Amino acid sequence: MFAFKNILCPVDYSDASKSAVRYAVELAEPLKAEIHLLSVIPHIPVGPDMSVPYIPTEPHEIEAAYEDLNKLKKELIPDSIKTMLSVISGDISQTILQVAEKDHSNIIVMGSNGRTGLSRLILGSVSEAVVRKANVPVLVTKSVEKEELIDH
Repeated sequence: MFAFKNILCPVDYSDASKSAVRYAVELAEPLKAEIHLLSVIPHIPVGPDMSVPYIPTEPHEIEAAYEDLNKLKKELIPDSIKTMLSVISGDISQTILQVAEKDHSNIIVMGSNGRTGLSRLILGSVSEAVVRKANVPVLVTKSVEKEELIDH
């Protein structure tokens, strides 16, 4: 059996990330693992000629993100599972990878919104970047779940 004790679950509150939380719970319960819910507030670039390369995150944005994480935790994670909440501002994929390394995560469970074509080229793919660069296994979920996987 794999020793998944620290499960990192980055969320963006999409259906795909809620699916990832459900999978993280299914992994955590029998293994008595901890789930680390992570919300990354992306940096908003302001342009190449500015002295500050991005708009700093406001304290009220961080507070709102913690409130959203708490709601998600209460909605999807049983009290019996130890859960840590973090909100960090930064590049999304880099932040996920840094947190996974810092926290000694054994697995990353995250959703993918399934962008294809031009939107994927323009916006990039966070889950793809994490899968390519992570030093631990990455489970990527979709928003559509098969009924046989979810029995509650």
